[in-house]
Amino acid sequence: MLKKSTLAIAVLASSFSTVSFADPVVVQSVIPYAADSRIAQNIRNECTKLGTQFAEFTQEFGKKFKVEVQLAGTIDTAAKGRVLQMEITEAVSMGNAFMGHNKYAAARGTLYEDGKKVAEFEARRQSMGGAFAGYKGSCSVLGRTMKAMGKDVAQWLQAPNDKALLGDM
Repeated sequence: MLKKSTLAIAVLASSFSTVSFADPVVVQSVIPYAADSRIAQNIRNECTKLGTQFAEFTQEFGKKFKVEVQLAGTIDTAAKGRVLQMEITEAVSMGNAFMGHNKYAAARGTLYEDGKKVAEFEARRQSMGGAFAGYKGSCSVLGRTMKAMGKDVAQWLQAPNDKALLGDM
C-alpha cells in the first residue's frame, strides 16, 4: 500500500512539473509609439517608461495566464515562432491630482507565427487614478493604464482572436 501511494504521488508530482507554456511569444522590450500617434510632447518627454511598463506588464500577466512572454530589444515579425508586434497609439493626460485625473491610453498589436499574421487587436484603458489619486502624478496614472492593457493583452494571448477589441474599447 505504501509503495502504491508513493508511486501515485510521484506520478502526480511529475505531471505538475511537466506542465509547460505553449511556444513563447516574443515582444519588444520597449513598446514604441505608433508613427501615426498623436501623443503630446509633454507625455513623450515626461512619461518615458510607458513603453517599458507595457511590455513588462504583458510579460508579468503572461505568467498568470500561462503564456510565456519573452522580451527582446528588437523583434522580427518574419522570424520563426510567435512574435507580437505592439505600438502605443494614444496617451492622453487631462486633469491633475487636484481636479481629478482623466487619463487614457490605447495600443494595437499584431501576432505573427512563423512570419504569418495570426490575429490583431486594439486595446484601450482609461483611469481616474484609483485610490489616493490625489497623491499620484500623471505618469503614474498613465502607468496604471499600461498595467491594465498588459493584462488584457496577456489574456488575449491565451486564445488570440482576430480584430479583438480589448479593455475599454
